[in-house]
Amino acid sequence: MTTRQELREQGTALRRQLFGPSALTHFVPGYAELRAELAFGAVWNRPGLALADRMIASLAALCSVQRLNHLRRHVVAALDMGLAPRTIVEIFIQCGIYCGLPASEDAMAVAEEVYAARGIVLPPEPPRDDPIEALERRGRALLESFHGERAYSGYAAPDNPVTQALYPVAIQYGYGEIWDRPGLDRRQRALITVAAFTALKLEGQVKKFGQSALTAGLSKTEIIETVIQTGPYSGLAPALNALAALSEALR
Repeated sequence: MTTRQELREQGTALRRQLFGPSALTHFVPGYAELRAELAFGAVWNRPGLALADRMIASLAALCSVQRLNHLRRHVVAALDMGLAPRTIVEIFIQCGIYCGLPASEDAMAVAEEVYAARGIVLPPEPPRDDPIEALERRGRALLESFHGERAYSGYAAPDNPVTQALYPVAIQYGYGEIWDRPGLDRRQRALITVAAFTALKLEGQVKKFGQSALTAGLSKTEIIETVIQTGPYSGLAPALNALAALSEALR
């Protein structure tokens, strides 16, 4: 079994690699060591999920729970790691489906400050002005291919007039527009979704999207590790609840 000292050393080395030497201190004695041991030795250093995917999950969790000071450090680290500026922004736009557009905008404002300091300018993109009918067709096709037979279960049930007052908008703009945007592939968007739902304590959605993430190319191990990765950022208890919701579906 790995010792606490080994976890602390591994975590300190990884945190230095990601965030630099200034991240290794804290005014509360012993806290920096605890943080390195728990967050980076026991979680970030786990096998089963690539480091870039762990960063994507971390950005999604931090955006979802609006930990903006920490988000800023992680945006810097993500750029240094090689994540594209457009990819980082798309993570925040994707989270807006689940935690609200203001959360996306606050996260993007943090990214904008970091990008400005580095002289990064996002290139212009062609306008996305497909008609609603096109969004509807594209959204339903993605919904059905991603979720399979569970596409219209639960709040998506077409015979529920209450949820159907809103759900067509989720199909059109969630699946038809945002999931179709460039900058992230479907596997990455599935990973972001699992991380965001875990951070937001939405176990039912974690269960549904965790199962569907298999169709997007994530392995069972990667789905579990995505949930675990959120633990240092949005809490171990929500991550454990999400894993409990997933345990039967992924067994």
